[in-house]
Amino acid sequence: MKNKQQNILIIGAGLCGSLLALRLGQRGYRVTVMEMRPDLRKVDISAGRSINLAFSDRGIKAMNLVGIQDKVEPLCIPMNGRMLHDINGNTTLAPYSGRDHEYINSISRGELNALLLNEAEKHDNVNIYFNRKCESVDFENTTAHFTEFNTKNEFIEDADLIIATDGAGSAMRKSYYLGHKFLFSFSQDYLTHGYKELSILPGENGSYKTYKNALHIWGREAFMLIALPNLDGSFTVTLFLSYNEGEYNFNNLTTKERVLEFFSKYFKDALELMPNLIDDFFRNPTAPLGTVKCSPWHYKGNTLLMGDAAHAIVPFYGQGMNASFEDVVEFDKVLDENLGDWETIFKKYESSRKKNTDAIADLAIDNFYEMKGHVNHANFREKRTLEMAFEKTFPNDYSSKYSLVTFNEDVSYHDAMTRGRAQDKAILNMLADGKITEVENLSNQALKTLLENVKAETEAILEDDRIAGLK
Repeated sequence: MKNKQQNILIIGAGLCGSLLALRLGQRGYRVTVMEMRPDLRKVDISAGRSINLAFSDRGIKAMNLVGIQDKVEPLCIPMNGRMLHDINGNTTLAPYSGRDHEYINSISRGELNALLLNEAEKHDNVNIYFNRKCESVDFENTTAHFTEFNTKNEFIEDADLIIATDGAGSAMRKSYYLGHKFLFSFSQDYLTHGYKELSILPGENGSYKTYKNALHIWGREAFMLIALPNLDGSFTVTLFLSYNEGEYNFNNLTTKERVLEFFSKYFKDALELMPNLIDDFFRNPTAPLGTVKCSPWHYKGNTLLMGDAAHAIVPFYGQGMNASFEDVVEFDKVLDENLGDWETIFKKYESSRKKNTDAIADLAIDNFYEMKGHVNHANFREKRTLEMAFEKTFPNDYSSKYSLVTFNEDVSYHDAMTRGRAQDKAILNMLADGKITEVENLSNQALKTLLENVKAETEAILEDDRIAGLK
């Protein structure tokens, strides 16, 4: 392995960059981190940006790698399922898993980021600087051009290796794209929907105004509202809505009266909990939702993209942060192989990782349609009821697509997608063909027979996909 006295520059001190700095610091590398924003431990910079995130097993695996899961645990609020709110305000709790020990967590982005920064800075070989905006990267000479925010001074940072974890708007990825020095593929696909952060404030003495341990969803086919709990008793609420399609859209919700009319019609029970709605709605920005895919992630042995800089995804599988954390776990695994030079390391990392980040990007788009509409459809609910029964009764023999992605951290995203989609197709086909007529109150024997039939149908679909070259 190359000399650990080399200087590694990390651009971006968000969740991925701070975890990477911590892990490389633990491994003994000399690390410098440059972050565009102020230090979030000293300045509140969260307004309008997702302040809480879904944290699950892949993220937990990363925290265990760096030995801080015990410090992360107190920041977590378990969410055991989706609380579905219908148009009349009736609620149904749809568990994420038939296994009681499987749940996701709501966690504060800022609190987790601050913890990672604190842990990274405990290492003398890690230095983190804020208010330094990367303007461009000279990837051939391994230098980066920065502007210091307060003084407007410009400077060049020289390094032996640059890793960019500077998010979906990555300056280094832009330099790759504009540099025309090598064949670089890049796509950025936006949904027609944007999002806006809102909030349900805490009740008296920090109480929760609605059920605490769930991810709340108001799915309305063309749009939706979701809410995740925070430690202080509040909920972060997000509205996902088209910019210009439909009777109500972001472009025509321009008056207090119209916003209240929209919420009264579609989210009446949520509106009752949000006397602050109008203030939030007109103060917080509307932001786009996009997927970024690109290749290659690296240039020779000089530079590497990681996290959202390499593969930004939409938030509907709750895997954006978990996928970026898993990047660090997978990169660490390649470092353990002692492959000798950075170019070989980068190639190995990207060849094993990219198909998995492409898979979770596609799954996140799928889940967008599932959350805003499919959750209300009878055949989808029957499928989920059956899957919960399989997982509860035969916990070692079946995992739904959601479980494969969220709770099986040792199954790759690509494998979870391939098997999960085949299972979904098998069950939905069997429901449509009348091969499954009864879903609830089945005997264990009847359920076992049904599971064997679903497994056989799944394998047949996977084999067809293999023959068709789809796998």
